[in-house]
Amino acid sequence: MTTTMIAVIILAASFIGLILLRFPIAMVLTLASLFTAMYLGIPLAIIGQRMIQGMNSYTLLAIPFFILAGQIMSEGGLALRLINLAQLTVGAIRGGLAMVNCVACMLFGNISGSAAADVSSIGSVMIPMMKKKGYDADYSVAVTSSAAIQGVVMPPSHNMILYALAAGGVSISSLFLAGIIPCLILLAGLMTTSYVIARKRGYEKGEPVVVKEIPKILKDGFLSMMTGVIILGGILSGWFTATESGAMACVYAFILTFFVYKDLPLSHVKVIFLKTFRTVAMVLFLIASSNAFAWILTYLKIPAMLTDVLLGVSDNAFIILLIINILLLVLGAPLDMAPLILIMTPILYPVVTALGMDPVHFGIILILNLGIGLITPPVGTVLFVGCAIGKVSIEKGSRALVPFFFVMVAVLLLLTYVPGIVMWLPNLVYG
Repeated sequence: MTTTMIAVIILAASFIGLILLRFPIAMVLTLASLFTAMYLGIPLAIIGQRMIQGMNSYTLLAIPFFILAGQIMSEGGLALRLINLAQLTVGAIRGGLAMVNCVACMLFGNISGSAAADVSSIGSVMIPMMKKKGYDADYSVAVTSSAAIQGVVMPPSHNMILYALAAGGVSISSLFLAGIIPCLILLAGLMTTSYVIARKRGYEKGEPVVVKEIPKILKDGFLSMMTGVIILGGILSGWFTATESGAMACVYAFILTFFVYKDLPLSHVKVIFLKTFRTVAMVLFLIASSNAFAWILTYLKIPAMLTDVLLGVSDNAFIILLIINILLLVLGAPLDMAPLILIMTPILYPVVTALGMDPVHFGIILILNLGIGLITPPVGTVLFVGCAIGKVSIEKGSRALVPFFFVMVAVLLLLTYVPGIVMWLPNLVYG
């Protein structure tokens, strides 16, 4: 057995073993990289250098800003204002609260860029409201959890920034544009599924909004949505970089929350910063450890080997892309989204580029695929949060999610095999 093969076995065995021992994923990546480097005789200082190099990027500053802006808006009353805005459009349809839930999650995703933030903020309001109006708890959890996945596809998603860095400089603005139409298709699929199930279960129509409240709802909704407009508009117009737009969004969110709406006292800023710092620290450690792990993978030529294996299975792009999607769906069940983006991108990127797939197209497919993993047991973070809010078991919540899961997979396959859907907006704007 060759040295390289033994090193691959050490890397894989330590990675799987540490995960089974429930080590944090960042520690798993770091320790697996160190064990393999020690066997290969690579100076451990190189691993440290690679970790620091992984965080040494100006573009990465956008992630803390996006997280801070989302945290400020989440702590305030943004969720309820967006729910009221969604109520104007679809609230009076049969199963209207489920429709409102889907639309509100999309609107909130345009600000937070996070599925976990979506299900926490929107779910804490919508799930109890739906249960009070006679909706089954499992249905309420399923709708909210699946609708929250729109947050990973709808710009500005910090997962897109992670992918752009892992792929070696894919345009963030192109990724943001590419996510808009897929998110709208996903919204249509989830709303249709919600409506069909609502009719089957006999849920009542929603209550129409009182006319005199409409101006205030529109004003509050417009002001809340301006956070996403600042981010997207600033980047696409060329006025700001992604980092600068994130900083501007933080300033706007701070002024809106503390001085316009006055949802929170100024003393609450400390709590917001502490939560943001905790999240940012975890993300940066994960990025650093993933960079070291990716370097070890490249050193062992694992991406090249996988490319040869997949291209050896078939020369049919349809088959290879199906295999990649199945692989990602399987991996997304036990592992979290962010580490998988950082691990799998350098492995699969050579494969898809060899097939002639656009890196932006692949980024949206990868992110949506791994987003579905967030509602898939045994480690479905978003599903766990939704079930905790709705006070239903994971088993019951998972069963209720099945129709939504298949709709999301159908959307994933549609986007995989019809690239024009994903690439139309980026091509329209940038050519």
